[in-house]
Amino acid sequence: MPEKYERLVRCFTSVFPMLAHNQVPTASMHSVPAWDSFGTVTLVAVLEQEFGLEIGLADFQDLVSFEAVLKYLSGRRIDL
Repeated sequence: MPEKYERLVRCFTSVFPMLAHNQVPTASMHSVPAWDSFGTVTLVAVLEQEFGLEIGLADFQDLVSFEAVLKYLSGRRIDL
């Protein structure tokens, strides 16, 4: 898998350590009990640091799954 995709997986496992590597691609707010509003803020902070970007508060509501984050980053021209 591309390096930046793996970086995204590492972001998720650092915020949600209960996820096994193979569970990350299907992770969502509905499937990860620890993914609450605090988890979202923490994930966003980790993503901003890892990928050197700023995520607007209005975008938080769309970041509800690994797939949604992947799509969001792809739209931001982050090569994943």
